Amino acid sequence: MRIAVLYGRMSENISKDEQDGLVQVESVSQALIDLHHDPVPVGFSLNIQETLKNIVNINPSLIFNLVESIDGQGRLIHLAPAILDAMNIVYTGAGTDAIYTTSNKILAKQMLRAARIPTPFFMTPEKARHRKSPLCSPSIIKSVWEHGSIGIGYDSVVFPKTHDQLLQEMDRRKGRLGGACFAEAFIEGREFNLSLLTKNSNGNPQVLPPAEIRFENYPKDKHKIVDYKAKWESESFEYQHTVRSFDFPEHDKPLLNKIDKIARECWKLFNLKGYARVDFRVDDSGNPWVLEVNTNPCIAPDSGFVAAADKADLTFTQIVERILHEPMAQIAEQIHADSDALSWKIAVNA
Repeated sequence: MRIAVLYGRMSENISKDEQDGLVQVESVSQALIDLHHDPVPVGFSLNIQETLKNIVNINPSLIFNLVESIDGQGRLIHLAPAILDAMNIVYTGAGTDAIYTTSNKILAKQMLRAARIPTPFFMTPEKARHRKSPLCSPSIIKSVWEHGSIGIGYDSVVFPKTHDQLLQEMDRRKGRLGGACFAEAFIEGREFNLSLLTKNSNGNPQVLPPAEIRFENYPKDKHKIVDYKAKWESESFEYQHTVRSFDFPEHDKPLLNKIDKIARECWKLFNLKGYARVDFRVDDSGNPWVLEVNTNPCIAPDSGFVAAADKADLTFTQIVERILHEPMAQIAEQIHADSDALSWKIAVNA
């Protein structure tokens, strides 16, 4: 099959997290070649007309959707699948609704709470302004839309004493957080990532081996968070002292079973497809809290998702093959339906 590998077109001053996006394009393209497909990279930008023209000219059988942001804006990530839906083109990964509801962290948290899935208490600037909710201290200030720890740093954890003070802290940081932010109760404790990969064309997920992010030799006055430096700046203390581990003592088994169950509930709640990652904090009492649900997470070779797949004895090419299961089954159904329709027309005309 000819497969268009769709990605968000990069800015001229490409950041380290954007560089990772280009690595994904190259790695996925090579895996598709290994699977005897014909990959064609296509950049997606706000020049929608140009993007549509490029896709039409390529005439792909399906799209491998790697779009994480458009023109550097995470809030626009859902435009890619929405347009592909309108064009009736099959694509990999989560659908438009799932991408939108999980990318908007406030909406995602509202859905999690409605489903009784534990997620930390949060406060929007509007609630702080009207003092509608009790204050949480400490809180961590996050972007509503951006992922990859964009805008998160050592000063993101705050200890507000009043709603006005919290509002000022959010207002001071919103520029580097994509223009919209919120405050979330900061959970002291452990951090886990659970990656999920579709098992077959029916869309049932396999939960890959759980990973814990361990904060090694962190000073007592330094908050244990996976900030931008920890994810992207390899020379930093944060990067070198946040270590991914897949090894757990036997007494962690009940906790691992619990977060496995919650990850599956998130998959079902948001109607996820292809692959996903659920991020957790676990408090000192052993209670897990869902921080984020990530659709189409990074699958660069050095990513956490690929590391978890490796622990499950899956190669990178096998990951890509599994992600292709559902869209290829969808194409087969369309071909079968078109064939039935043609047979019916022939019978009627005869």
